[in-house]
Amino acid sequence: MNEVSNERALYDAINTHELAAVYLYTPMCGTCQVAGRMLDIVEKLPHSFHFEKVNLNYLPQFAEEQSIESVPCLLLYKNSKEIERIYAFQSVPYLYDMLKKTETFTS
Repeated sequence: MNEVSNERALYDAINTHELAAVYLYTPMCGTCQVAGRMLDIVEKLPHSFHFEKVNLNYLPQFAEEQSIESVPCLLLYKNSKEIERIYAFQSVPYLYDMLKKTETFTS
């Protein structure tokens, strides 16, 4: 997963890729470490998403603008529009299903 540490690069990634998955975490969060390992597996499965990883300690303004309630959080974007927001990383199959659902989402 590509780690982004500034808002410009993050918004560029969201706006450049048709499908973007943004993983928000903090390093001292134990649940975030488990979620990160789950996403490492999901990222290796077949899908069309571009993944970005963001340490929210470096982007507090982004967290405020996006009304992030807690970490870990996974934001799924399609054509620069947020389609899904996941706080409960239930399982690898659940996360993969959410990616596939977002891929086929039509607005």
